[in-house]
Formats: sequence, C-alpha cells, structure tokens
Amino acid sequence: MNRVALGIDFGTSGARAAVLDSTHQVVEQVRCAYPATQADGIAEGWRKTLFALLDQLSPEWRERVSAIAIDATSSTVLLCDAQGQPLTDPLLYNDARGRSLVPQVAQAAPPGHTVCSSTSSLVKLLWWQQTLPPKVWAQAQFLLHQADWLGFLLHGQLGLSDYHNALKLGYDVGSLSYPDWLLSLGFSHLLPEVREPGVAIASLSPDIAAQWGFPSHCQVCTGTTDSIAAFLASGASQPGDAVTSLGSTLVLKLLSTTRVDDSRYGIYSHRLGDLWLVGGASNTGGAVLRQFFSDAELVQLSAQIDPTQASPLDYYPLLQPGERFPINDPDLLPRLTPAADSPVAFLHGLLESMARIEQQGYRLLEKLEASPVQQVYTAGGGAQNPAWTAIRQRLLQRPINAAHYPEAAIGAAHLALSSRP
Repeated sequence: MNRVALGIDFGTSGARAAVLDSTHQVVEQVRCAYPATQADGIAEGWRKTLFALLDQLSPEWRERVSAIAIDATSSTVLLCDAQGQPLTDPLLYNDARGRSLVPQVAQAAPPGHTVCSSTSSLVKLLWWQQTLPPKVWAQAQFLLHQADWLGFLLHGQLGLSDYHNALKLGYDVGSLSYPDWLLSLGFSHLLPEVREPGVAIASLSPDIAAQWGFPSHCQVCTGTTDSIAAFLASGASQPGDAVTSLGSTLVLKLLSTTRVDDSRYGIYSHRLGDLWLVGGASNTGGAVLRQFFSDAELVQLSAQIDPTQASPLDYYPLLQPGERFPINDPDLLPRLTPAADSPVAFLHGLLESMARIEQQGYRLLEKLEASPVQQVYTAGGGAQNPAWTAIRQRLLQRPINAAHYPEAAIGAAHLALSSRP
C-alpha cells in the first residue's frame, strides 16, 4: 500500500514535522519556533505553532498524507472544559510546584511508583484539584497530555490518550488499565481513555482537511512522548540498545527484557511491544549550554577541546534548582563552580559533567537489573558535537552511533506509517 505519513514533534524548544513515504524515507521536513511571547497563553502558542507547521508543508505532500501522529513532552498536561478549552495554562514537563503533594500520592500508589515524583502528571492533577477555585475545578471535564490536546485540534475528539503519555498519570502499562488505587482518588471522570500508541482515532476534521488540502480519509492516530519518538527514529531495536537524546534536556532510554520502575531515582518503564523501554530524564542538557554560549561559540570552542583528557571540573549543570534523574530531587541546586580558567575549559567542564550524568544514569539502570547496555545511539542537537561524542565514548566505554534519523518527528511519522485501525 502506497502510504504517506506525517509525524509532528512538539519538543521543549520548538516543533517539527516530517513526512515519510511508504518505504520509510524522509521526503520533507519543516520546523517552527514557539511564539516569542505567550500573551495569549501557552496552549494558544501551541495551537498557532501546529497550524504554522501545516502551512509550511508543501501541497504536493499534504494531499498524499494518509496518517498523522503527534509526539510531545512527557507529563505536560492541560485541564480542559467540555469543549476542550484549557481552563488554565498547561503545567509543563518539569513543573514541580506540586512537590508537597508527593507524600499524599505515595500513600495511595504502590511503593516506588513513577507517579511519586514532583513532576508526574498525577501530582499536577492533584495540585489543580487542591488549588483551583471551586468554580474553575467544577468546569474541568478532561485531563489531557500535550500530545492528546494537539491531536484533538486535528480530529475533534476529546478524552483520548496513549499508554506512553498516560504512564506518569498512573496508568498500568502491564495490565493495560487504570489501577483501582488511582480510580479511588475522586477524579477518575477526568482521566482519558487510553489506547495503544499509533492506533487510528478518527479522520482529520473536515474543516482542517479542506483548509490545508489533506485527503478526507487521512487518519489521526494516538501519539507518544518526544523521547520515545526519538527512540523510534534512532534505529535501536534489540535489548541492550540505548538512546541518549541530547536536546534541551538529557533523556536516556534503554531497551530491556526486564521492566524497572523506581521513583527514588526518577526511573520508569514504557511498554514497547513485548519489551520495556527503561529510562529517565535529567534536567541537564543543551538548554544549560545555550545559557552561556551561542551556537557558533559552541562549535568554535568545542573544536579546541581535547576530549581524550578528563576535565577536572565537577559540575552539575542545571538552569534552576531541581533534578529528575538519575537524582530525583526537586531542590537539587545547580553546581557551576569553581570558575574555569577560560571559555574552552568551562565548556569542557560542562560537557564532561553532562557525560558523567549520562554514565551515572546507565550504570543505575543496569544496577537495577535492566538489560546491560550494548551500544548507544545519540539523537538531538548534541549528537552533532564531535568533542561531546568523544567524551561520552571515553566515559561509557560502549559503541556510540548517530541515530539513523535525529529528529523525533521522524519517529512519530514511523508510528503513523505503521498505524492500524
């Protein structure tokens, strides 16, 4: 069947779209930054960005797209009314304002559950329940993840999610159901119906299909998270294959025959067929680098680093207090001292320290009995930095390969291309 699929990625720094033909070859890619100002609200900025991406796609490929899937940041959630309008600004993936409610969640959830984290979707929902004015809370009809809401804008159906996004809400990916302890918390009416990622939900809304020239039969599918989409694009396929996403944040994923979940360290497992995708997400990453260096400076200074030599600087690079993995501490302070002797030495220290965090993360996964790491694929902008790659190679002592495709949008397109009713 000569199918063409569209994958849309909403990451931490912007949105991208990729079109694949029936042979899984990339035939078009576009990207769009989020609005510079958020005067109309974060969600409205997402809406504008989504339709700006559709505008950029060429008509010749739009008219051939038969399936669409969206990935977005994990644990970014919205509380919506009956029409799907957000009642407040979304709470983003790294928002830890509900940290004081973690003990309350821990009393209900099994020990070590992934929801027992200050940034989990469930903690955010509980925070809304306890802080929103009663009149606003009473209007709430749907708790949606970022990918769910963006999909709703395309197909018009509310209350649907996928089990990758729903993991941090408390959905049991082992039994494929909401557990009784979660349903007893008093807001089960807000929880979305959960389906397998990459399953067709409905045809594209007729108005959108007509405005942008998509086929009327184009199906919108359940989506996934941005880091899983990056994994799907990487080429990793065997137990022991790992993917490090070096984007604004640092995300590790390891394909394992064993499931590992431990909220003490911010570790959780996604279901991927008969295997498990074990990992976690650190708040360190490229966003910290851009706080100090321009893209041009990163290229210039990285070329002056000797990656065979370890940096003596022991940093923990964060934009602000708070870490998720491999240390799960919402109050962990950034450590960027002592001062380096030069910009080159400072960048070397940052890259080395981030590589040590990656090394610590994979060692922890193996210690908790995930499949041993055999090779690491790298995705994200940091994959283009040869010095960083060499530093990571020295520390990990494993083969490091560039991802087959570096963009999460391509992974979302793969998901759409493989979609089924």
